[in-house]
Amino acid sequence: MTSVRVLVGTRKGAFVLSSDGRRTCWDVAGPIFPGWEIYHVTGSPANPDRLYASQTSSWFGQVVQRSDDGGRSWEPVGNDFTYVGEPGTHQWYDGTPHPWEFARVWHLAPSATDPDTVLAGVEDAALFVTRDGGLTWDELAGLRGHGSGPSWQPGAGGMCLHSVLVDPRDARRMLVAISAAGVFRTEDAGETWEPANQGLRSGEIPGPEAEVGHCVHHLAAHPSRPDTIFMQKHWDVMRSDDAGGSWTEVSGDLPTDFGFVVDVHAHEPDTVFVVPITSDSHHFPPDGRLRVYRSRTGGGEWEPLDRGLPQSHCYVNVLRDAMAVDSLDSCGVYFGTTGGQVYASADSGDSWDAIVRDLPAVLSVEVQTLA
Repeated sequence: MTSVRVLVGTRKGAFVLSSDGRRTCWDVAGPIFPGWEIYHVTGSPANPDRLYASQTSSWFGQVVQRSDDGGRSWEPVGNDFTYVGEPGTHQWYDGTPHPWEFARVWHLAPSATDPDTVLAGVEDAALFVTRDGGLTWDELAGLRGHGSGPSWQPGAGGMCLHSVLVDPRDARRMLVAISAAGVFRTEDAGETWEPANQGLRSGEIPGPEAEVGHCVHHLAAHPSRPDTIFMQKHWDVMRSDDAGGSWTEVSGDLPTDFGFVVDVHAHEPDTVFVVPITSDSHHFPPDGRLRVYRSRTGGGEWEPLDRGLPQSHCYVNVLRDAMAVDSLDSCGVYFGTTGGQVYASADSGDSWDAIVRDLPAVLSVEVQTLA
């Protein structure tokens, strides 16, 4: 029988939520790594029982953990994330030079075909890869060595590489997003990179011709149409139909175009989900009403989805990696909040239920559909 496993990373540990294909009753396991910040926990598409987690602490540093039994047991793997060559500098918040320093792993992207191969986006912004299940990590230094690197500057949450999209037709083609530098694209497995920010506009940068400096919050794409990319930016929801070659705004009639998450329906490449947040200084839903917005037209026209969600006095945030979709016939959509709720919809967003409450603030949500 088909089942669903939801992997949740929080400020104080990881949790595994399990249900059958009806998605009406949920078992909650955790906390795993209690007290640690779990920036991301995810599973291998090639082997669903192979899980990876990014465990970090201001006291004890960064640890990558691996499970080979679906999260029942874990072991630390290699954690040597060493920048290639001379450290160099990037810009600090005030524009002064600052040395590159490894702080944490923000995002783990396992290969679709090999459970031992994983890409890791880190802070300060760099991309690493392991091909031995996490025992060793190598920097794909062409990204950080791009000529614009010294001008990259951290966003409010740090200078993080948080989104990794690998073309399912050709694993040598990748897009990554960095806050606050923008989108970068490679065609040669990370040897060389080019900015992919044409058409992005940011208040701090005069004009769409700026090569870098854009605060991209998240990227999402449907595997059947990997050249169509959706972006939630610091302001604006954007769309590219040429793999990041150019971008157009599709915020349309959203109540606010600020937010952190964006995701795409499992079976409908033009159905997109976002969660609008009031502003860059007020990180809570407009009017205290938690609503997911859905577009069935690839952006531009949006409808609010609020059945089952709190519609008064709700002041949570939904962070950039905290939404995911399953691949069941009636597509499930899941998101977590900084208030510790994980909401699920078994009907593509038409209605919602809190499948768990009162967790620590949720940092990431991933979903595995299991046979």
